[in-house]
Amino acid sequence: MKKIILVAAAALLTLSASAQKIGHVNFSELVQLMPEADAARTTLQAVSKEADETLQSMYEEYQTKATQYQQKSSSWTPAIKEAKEKELMDIQNRLQESQQTFQQEIQQKQNELMAPIQEKAMNAVKELAKAQGLTIVMDSQQAYWFDPATTVDLTAEARKALGIAEGRTLQTLQEELQAQQQNAR
Repeated sequence: MKKIILVAAAALLTLSASAQKIGHVNFSELVQLMPEADAARTTLQAVSKEADETLQSMYEEYQTKATQYQQKSSSWTPAIKEAKEKELMDIQNRLQESQQTFQQEIQQKQNELMAPIQEKAMNAVKELAKAQGLTIVMDSQQAYWFDPATTVDLTAEARKALGIAEGRTLQTLQEELQAQQQNAR
């Protein structure tokens, strides 16, 4: 009797699972190609450039003082030499602390800028899924395996809904970013 109930329950689960409509979308592609992501990248590049310039200035100060130390240390008294060594160590510590702080701030800024972009993409996917009666939508890049023939691909529709230019791909984005880097040099 228990076996019959288990078999019947398994059959019902199988039938209800097969009645579900499943979709997939390349969420990462959507987020990276959205026009808002371009603006976020531009902002992050500006923040990163300013941090790099500040670090470069600090490094140059360190280099100047280190060179001065190497050139003049033999003529200094022990007290002056010790003070200059302490000054070099302080600059080096500030440089390392600043680098860590800047990295954390840039990461925080990236999270702050990307959160609304990801939310907008998620909302667009949800609306498309509801309109098509899908019960599940998975990220095609995160799934271990799925059969695309048995699921609905929402990526193209989501691209349109999010204002992503037709023909823009991750490849063309990479080319755009490389061109920007070369122009910046």
